[in-house]
Amino acid sequence: MATPAEVRRALGDVLDPEYPVSLVDLGLVRGVEVEDGTAKVAISYCSLGCPCIDLIGQDVEDRLLQLDGIERVEVVESFDPWTRKDVSRRGLALLRGAGVA
Repeated sequence: MATPAEVRRALGDVLDPEYPVSLVDLGLVRGVEVEDGTAKVAISYCSLGCPCIDLIGQDVEDRLLQLDGIERVEVVESFDPWTRKDVSRRGLALLRGAGVA
């Protein structure tokens, strides 16, 4: 069965639909739990009205279902405020490269 660390690493493959940066590097992943074949992922969004919530959720589910032992994925919206401080150094470099930051 996949561990929370493996799930988090796999989430590094899931890119934000608007920028070429992973959800992990953007600092949007707020928590990961794995229990009985279910991966539960808490995600914050850059804005409350993010138009890509469903798309992001589907991308997360598609990626995590590829992991051994993950049979179900729950994406839970976290209401922790997201700020630029949540973005990793790598994420900031990628955003700068894309002309965003």
